[in-house]
Amino acid sequence: MSMSMSIIHNLKPTTTTTLLSPSISSPFPLPSSSSSSSFKPPIFCSNPSNLSRRLFLPSVSGIWDAITGGSGNNNTNEALLAIRRGMSLFRQGEVLGSVVEFDKAIQLDPRQKAYLWQRGLSLYYLDRFEEGAEQFRLDVAQNPNDTEESIWCFLCEAQLYGVDEARKRYLEVGRDPRPVMRETYNMFKDGGDPEKLVGAFSNSRESDYFYASLYAGLYYESQNESDAAKVHIVAACKSLYGQRSDDYMASLSKVHCLCRNWNFS
Repeated sequence: MSMSMSIIHNLKPTTTTTLLSPSISSPFPLPSSSSSSSFKPPIFCSNPSNLSRRLFLPSVSGIWDAITGGSGNNNTNEALLAIRRGMSLFRQGEVLGSVVEFDKAIQLDPRQKAYLWQRGLSLYYLDRFEEGAEQFRLDVAQNPNDTEESIWCFLCEAQLYGVDEARKRYLEVGRDPRPVMRETYNMFKDGGDPEKLVGAFSNSRESDYFYASLYAGLYYESQNESDAAKVHIVAACKSLYGQRSDDYMASLSKVHCLCRNWNFS
């Protein structure tokens, strides 16, 4: 693989999303933030235990332009705006609207598709599991160290084929720097006890407890145990990290409850 392509696979600009003026009122509080964008080194080079790639906005075209000296074009810029709109809509609970924007971004700049993990998450909540699995498989093909995309592919395929078949198709990826996600990855891959996962991280950092609770709930959902799923995903929503973080997955936990008609307030 050439050096340029290696950088493209591993380097993504970070962003803090400023919500655009919503067309509807949000069903839950949204974190406020200011918009910024800058390049950062690959995850494994910059204190990875404190980072989640959920904070990253994919822009392979922008990185390519930076490497090659290209100046970009209107389609690229419009595609990035569509992605931001899609992310904003998802945070508000407008899942279908988010997919419309993500698809618009792909139409404007097809290079974005293999990096649009946000689209895969939205497709899951629309019960479009086959398309969601395809999206996550594309993403893992570009980033073979992406633990969460492997898990979300499993979640989609468990709904399509059942847990046993989904486990046979499980996407093996590299070692996640976050202990909570290493344990979570193994639980989905080999089977395990979600209660032990949550217990192991109940006294850890707020983010660790949030992720353990979220994925414990998602594991139960893949097993069609909705009551147990509700307990843990509501707990993730109510956690300090779930309430205060600008992490896209904190918003996802609330969207999950909204889509399942679960009260978390």
